[in-house]
Amino acid sequence: MKTTLLITTFNSLSQLTYTYLKDKNYKIDVVYANSTAKMQEINDFNPDIILCPFLKDFLPKEIYEKYPTFIFHPGIIGDRGAYSLEQALDCDTWGVVILQANDTYDGGDIYASCEFAMRKATKASIYRNEVNNSFYSILDDFFSNFKQKKFTKQIINPLNTKPILKINWQQDSSQEIINKINKLDSFPGILDEILGVKCYLFGACLEEGLNGEPQEIIAKRDGAICIGTIDGAIWISHLKEPKRFKLPATYVLKDKLKGIKENRLPLLFDNSYKTFYEISCDIKDDIGYLYFNFHNGACSAEQCIRLKYAIEYLKTQIKVLVLMGGDDFFSNGIHLNILQDSNKNGEDGWSNINAINDVIRSIIFASNIITVASVSKNAGAGGVFLATACDRVVVSNTTILNPHYKTLSLSGSEYHTYSLYKRVDKNIADNLLNDCLPVGAKKAKDIGLANKILDINNYQNSLEAYCMDLIKNEDSYDDFIWDKEDYLEANKDNIEQYAKNELAIMYNEFWDKDSDFHKKRYEFVYKICPTQTPKRLKHKDN
Repeated sequence: MKTTLLITTFNSLSQLTYTYLKDKNYKIDVVYANSTAKMQEINDFNPDIILCPFLKDFLPKEIYEKYPTFIFHPGIIGDRGAYSLEQALDCDTWGVVILQANDTYDGGDIYASCEFAMRKATKASIYRNEVNNSFYSILDDFFSNFKQKKFTKQIINPLNTKPILKINWQQDSSQEIINKINKLDSFPGILDEILGVKCYLFGACLEEGLNGEPQEIIAKRDGAICIGTIDGAIWISHLKEPKRFKLPATYVLKDKLKGIKENRLPLLFDNSYKTFYEISCDIKDDIGYLYFNFHNGACSAEQCIRLKYAIEYLKTQIKVLVLMGGDDFFSNGIHLNILQDSNKNGEDGWSNINAINDVIRSIIFASNIITVASVSKNAGAGGVFLATACDRVVVSNTTILNPHYKTLSLSGSEYHTYSLYKRVDKNIADNLLNDCLPVGAKKAKDIGLANKILDINNYQNSLEAYCMDLIKNEDSYDDFIWDKEDYLEANKDNIEQYAKNELAIMYNEFWDKDSDFHKKRYEFVYKICPTQTPKRLKHKDN
C-alpha cells in the first residue's frame, strides 16, 4: 500500500508510524505540511492513503476529498481540538482515536480507538509514553477497519479551549503549582517571573525535606532550583526566557543565585523521600538497575561525570549492570542547548564529547560484570551508541532508535565506529549513519543492533526475568566474564584507537567557527523547521 505521512514535523509518533509501515513493507513518502509544494508532492506520489500522526494545521479539502486521509488525535471519542492533553491531565483515563479528515475539525468517522489509565506526569511525558504506545497498539486494527470500511461516528462536541494558567504563589499549594506547570510542559510552558527574570517554567516536582517562604529560592541542585510555597517547596528543573530556548534553571538565573547553597544528594539517591534527582539505582539479586533521568535525554559534561562515577561504583557491587535511562528517553547524547548557550562553544562541546566518551569507556571496559542497555524509550545519536557499548541491548516493541549524527553535521564519537560495526554488517552500518532514518525495534533486532525485544506492556517484569537468566547459571556467567576479560585485555589499545580516530575528525567540527555544526545546532535548539520535506524522507523507487 502506498502511504503518505503528512506531518508538521518528524516527531516521535511520526517516526513510530514510519517504522511500523516500513516493517509492513509499505511504500512510504513523507510530506511536511509547511511545505509550499505539499499538494504537488502528494499528487506526484499518488498515495492510496494519507496518515497524519502529527499535524497542527487544518487540511484543505483538496487533499482529503481526493485521498482517504486520517488524523491521529490524542483524545477520547468526542474530544476535539488542539488542547486535548491539557484536558487529559485532569482525568483518570484518556485515550486516542484515528479519524478520517473531513470539513469538521476532528469530526470525521473513527476507524480505531483505545483508552489508557492516566498517571501524574507532564503533558509531554504522557504524549511520549501512553499516547505513542496507544497509537502503536491500534495501527493493526486501523488498517483492518480501513480495508473493511468499518468505523463509528465521532461525537461532535465543542472544540477544546486553550487553558489560561497563571501561578499565584501566595495562594496555590505545591501540588496545584505542579499541576499547572505539568499542563503546559513541554510547550509552551507557564510564564512567570523568578528573581526578576520573566521565563517559562518546566520540570516541576515536589520537595519533602525543605520549605521556605512563597517564591523564595531556598536551594539549588544539579541545575535545578528549589522554590518555597505556602505549604512547603517544589523544584523547577528548567526555565526558558521568551524568544530563547530551554535551559537548566541555574543557567538562566546565573549570578542572581549568588548565596544560594547547593543542596547535594548522594551519588545514587535511594528514593527515600520526594525531591529532585537525576541518578538513582535499584539493586535486586546482584543486578543493578541504573536510572539517569536527564531532561530530554541530553547529557551535559557535568551529568556525564556523575554518571561515570555511578557506573564505576556499581561495577564493584553487582554482577549485572542495567542502564535504564530516563522517564521519557533512554539518551540522546550530548547537551546541545547548553552548548548553544555557551560563550565557548568549542571548548564546552569538546568537554561534553570527551565526558560522554569517558562514560562509554567505563561501560566497555567493565570486564568483571555483564552490562545491559534497557532501551525501553527512544534514543538518538550518542545515546544509541551508549547502548551499543553494552554487552546486551534490550528494546521495547515501541522503541525508536536514530543511530546517526549527520543531520547535525557531526561525524560523532562515543566509540560508535567500534560498537556499531562490531554488531552490524558494515554496509548496513554505513547506511544507518548516512541515511539518517529512524530504526524500529524489529529492524534493530534483525540487523543486530538489539539483542531482545520486550513488549512495552509488561516490560519491567520481562526485563528482570531476562537479566536473571544471565546469572542463574553460574558456570555460564563465569565463562562469559572470562571470555570478556580476555577479549578486552587483548584489544584494549585497538578499542581506544577507535575513539581517538573519531575525536580527530570531530575536533574541527567543534572548534572551527565556520563549522556547519554551529548552524545546525542553532536550528535544532531554536526548533527551526525546514520549509521543504527533507530528501532523506522522500520515497525512493528501488
